[in-house]
Amino acid sequence: MVVNNKHLHTRMTLAEQVASLRRTLHRFITRRLSKRTRRPFQQLLALKYIARQEARTQASLAERLMVDAPAASRLVDRLEDEGLVKRCAGVDRRCVRLEVTPASQEHLDVLSEAAEWVDVEASRHLSVTELSELKRLLEKVQTGMSQSLDASCSDTESLDKVE
Repeated sequence: MVVNNKHLHTRMTLAEQVASLRRTLHRFITRRLSKRTRRPFQQLLALKYIARQEARTQASLAERLMVDAPAASRLVDRLEDEGLVKRCAGVDRRCVRLEVTPASQEHLDVLSEAAEWVDVEASRHLSVTELSELKRLLEKVQTGMSQSLDASCSDTESLDKVE
């Protein structure tokens, strides 16, 4: 059987390029982190999101980490057992608010240092102008796609109300 190689060498889509870069960055940062901590990268990210108040509940943490709710709950259980996170009363009884404890700062510092190192390494491959342009373009795509997603969610909600 002869395989047509023309399709094997097609260019990657933007989504594939971004995913490939994400995997490379993940390998880079986890390699750097492995020299400073045994704590899994996902736990460090959870601490960061909670500390920055980007994830105030387990549901928002699950969304941020792209895991299901039970996985986020188990992760928070581990962090809480180790004294790095605490669950506090939320605005209603159904959900709790997450907060980091002072003991998490050491781990947040390790993650921050590793992220800065990755930035330096990645920046070595671009001029100052190229790096600035890349950041601008990535932000533009992120903002535009977020707005499109928000609009499509609003459209879906409107359709649900009509039906």
